[in-house]
Amino acid sequence: MSIVVDNIGELVTNNPADGDGLLGLRHDAALVIEDGRVAWIGPSAGAPAADQRIDASGSAVLPGFVDSHAHLMFAGDRAAEFGARMAGEPYTGGGIRTTVAATRAASDDELRANAKRLVDEALRQGTTTIEIKSGYGLNVDDEARSLRLARELTTETTFLGAHVVPAGSDPDAYVKLVCTEMLEACSPYAKWIDVFCDRGAFDGDQTRAILEAGARTGLLTRVHANQLVAGPGVQLAVELDAASADHCTHLSDADITALSGSNTVATLLPGAEFSTRSPYPDARRLIDSGVTVALATDCNPGSSYTSSMPFCIALAVRDMRMTPAEAVHAATAGSARALRRDDIGRLTVGARADLIVLDAPSHLHLAYRPGVPLISTVVHNGAPQ
Repeated sequence: MSIVVDNIGELVTNNPADGDGLLGLRHDAALVIEDGRVAWIGPSAGAPAADQRIDASGSAVLPGFVDSHAHLMFAGDRAAEFGARMAGEPYTGGGIRTTVAATRAASDDELRANAKRLVDEALRQGTTTIEIKSGYGLNVDDEARSLRLARELTTETTFLGAHVVPAGSDPDAYVKLVCTEMLEACSPYAKWIDVFCDRGAFDGDQTRAILEAGARTGLLTRVHANQLVAGPGVQLAVELDAASADHCTHLSDADITALSGSNTVATLLPGAEFSTRSPYPDARRLIDSGVTVALATDCNPGSSYTSSMPFCIALAVRDMRMTPAEAVHAATAGSARALRRDDIGRLTVGARADLIVLDAPSHLHLAYRPGVPLISTVVHNGAPQ
């Protein structure tokens, strides 16, 4: 079935060749969807007939958001930890082990239902592609089942057995387990491999060993890098041609230089800084240095329990000095690049028909009206939701 979306007041194509500026803006536009893909873009007055019509009524239409960093396979919550942290206790990552215990104790149906709830919640807020990590099992069976369940919800699944070292485990023995038996069990369900390379988690040598083991099995690389302190994560990500270095809160001049000359995207996760009262990454410096920047939610029960990409866009504009256009681009095309995808994050002929219609005339309103539910229509893979 074909669908025409017409009377679009502002269309974000994310292709400067198709329109104005970074977002490739077109006005008074229309597009046609056929077989789940964008088949035509042009002026609204010239839109061809289709089987179904969506009247945008002068509103803005954007690509669906791409959330390239989320931890949705978990049980329980850590609201008490959040309350304590807001009372002045620093975040060190130790709370991950609390979620590990709850996740191991949960049934498949409980994990599946919670992850599906969060995917649906994100979809209502305009997220049409989401990555899901393991990392709250930290043993062979629970990491493998986390990824098996995640694969039911997305093709963008990430093996994060190297989240933290489980309580009572020898670090070297655990790294060996991740690189061998755990990787063998998890790789059939994963597209990506990730390591939390930071204070209290894994050092540079351990990170390299795990990522290289994953690459040998065909998994693509991404890295939790430089969230809590400056360290080797970003440099390793660039050296290993990782698709993204995520967090990037504490960066040296050398880190920024390395990123600017690489294919590695700096994925920024402002929900984590908001929820931990930590310094925000210097997005302005990254962008001005030519680094490709993505935005994602880091949705997890401890340090960023939000599934809202619009909220992260508003934070990026307010607290990371990104322009509204830069933030929207980072949440769509930038995050698509962080997943090494060119079929999403844009609205051009041939792209997957993932789009959102705002209850607003411009993309500016996402940051201008934070907290307001502005997503009026979501189309995912060519189907209105």
